[in-house]
Amino acid sequence: PVSTMSTAASRGVERSRSPRARELDEKRQEDGTNGEQDLLDGFSAEQIFAKDGPNHSGFTYDDLICLPGHINFGVHDVQLGSRFTRKIELNTPIVSSPMDTVTESKMAIAMALEGGIGVIHTNLPIDAQAEEVMKVKKYKQGFITDPVCVSPTMTIAELDELKRELGFTGFPVTENGRMGSKLVGLVTKRDTDFVPDKNVRLSAIMTPLKDMVTAEEGIELVEANKILQDSKKGKLPILSKGKLLVAMIARTDLKKNANFPNATKDKGNKSLLVAAAIGTRPADKQRVQALAAAGVDAIVIDSSQGDSVYQHDMIRWIKKEFPDLQVVAGNVVTKLQAKHLLDCGADALRVGMGIGSICTTQEVCACGRAQASAVYNVAKLAAAYGVPILADGGISSPGHVVKALSLGAGAAMCGSLLAGTMETPGEYFYSNDGMRLKRYRGMGSIDAMKKGSDDRYFGSSASIKVAQGVSGTVQDKGSIHRYLPYLTQGVRHGMQDIGARTVDQLQQMLRRGELRFELRSAAAQREGGVHGLHSFERKLFDA
Repeated sequence: PVSTMSTAASRGVERSRSPRARELDEKRQEDGTNGEQDLLDGFSAEQIFAKDGPNHSGFTYDDLICLPGHINFGVHDVQLGSRFTRKIELNTPIVSSPMDTVTESKMAIAMALEGGIGVIHTNLPIDAQAEEVMKVKKYKQGFITDPVCVSPTMTIAELDELKRELGFTGFPVTENGRMGSKLVGLVTKRDTDFVPDKNVRLSAIMTPLKDMVTAEEGIELVEANKILQDSKKGKLPILSKGKLLVAMIARTDLKKNANFPNATKDKGNKSLLVAAAIGTRPADKQRVQALAAAGVDAIVIDSSQGDSVYQHDMIRWIKKEFPDLQVVAGNVVTKLQAKHLLDCGADALRVGMGIGSICTTQEVCACGRAQASAVYNVAKLAAAYGVPILADGGISSPGHVVKALSLGAGAAMCGSLLAGTMETPGEYFYSNDGMRLKRYRGMGSIDAMKKGSDDRYFGSSASIKVAQGVSGTVQDKGSIHRYLPYLTQGVRHGMQDIGARTVDQLQQMLRRGELRFELRSAAAQREGGVHGLHSFERKLFDA
């Protein structure tokens, strides 16, 4: 009876299929083809990048498109956890580049709070770079550790100019006008609004220290918040026992203070994680010692061509002297370059040469590689060592981050994508047409080389400096705390379309050949962007 029922059921299923479907099934059986294989569109990464395949070209991110998979989960289910180095994990696979117009302590703090990590650039004196690292390590959420201070001899006119430049109105007054000196008072908008003589000095109108509410160094944020609420004051200076200003808390910051559950923190002392860049000169060993003493979590060896005897020696020395310190080596674009650095003990690799928006290495030196090809090939080798790679450069959209992860990268290292945000070094200025801009330059530009980055290009002793980068400007992008969530949400949507809940699953799909790609013609690339409009406005995210 069971056999009869199952036979009847199968006949029912057969009758329910359309004649055309039955005809296709019969044809596939006659041809001896596999139905599932016939439905598999596109190509695996291995087929596209095969050395003995039909393609002898290097491919960029824009040359490739990821084919969509099956969605059985919501975009909120996508997890972006990945690795920066062997031991450092990130909740957001984005790293800010060690460029002097991109990453100092403010950017590094913001990146770590958002789940990524920042690499403080090396175009600084050793003690200054170590100080930037300490600012990140000492950071406590809600505490302003580098407030803008003014001196008691400043006039109201000078203060008004400072207000217009910075956009806020309250300032601590210290003996020498600098952070870390003795606090003597506080000046706010209420103190200056109704004073007609703008040549009056701040010492005459400020609220003196004896009339202020302050707190002692070491206070917790919750307790400090309660003091602000009880006193109904707008600002709370934090002082050392010697009355030196060490931090500030502002009521406005507490009101808008967000919780950062994805922050990249030390599992032990809960401090934010930070990396710093060095060169390969013998003097950089002193820099490593100072950075390690400041508490840096990873050293990034900054070189445009990383496969050099100088970098090999530096990696071995760091791993011997500071075995727990993570070392990111590079830059490399070939498997042989990568193997040399991995054999020296590198904990991660930077991949990319001559593909940044401000980089001219490929043009000037005729050396480098298209980024998609470089990322896939190096990541494949590095995975065998259990080492993640950083896709460094060529990232100009969330889609490029998705493609970098899809090709095996642990994270995307970004410069121009993050340049122009509030947290980058430098001041905003306005173009002739009223656009708010910030300066952005390559570390191979003449301007950056004059500050010391020529060592990155092995040119510190050269009589003629050959630029491998340019200087330019980028448009204001607002705060990292609003911009990075836009980028990560775009990455989540991309991974959902592919059908991957996690970065790990995405890369398992890559290795198994389940992640499918196609190459795009120039026409296909045009079709995939905005086209056919007389004009349009590009708004990245809802304000």
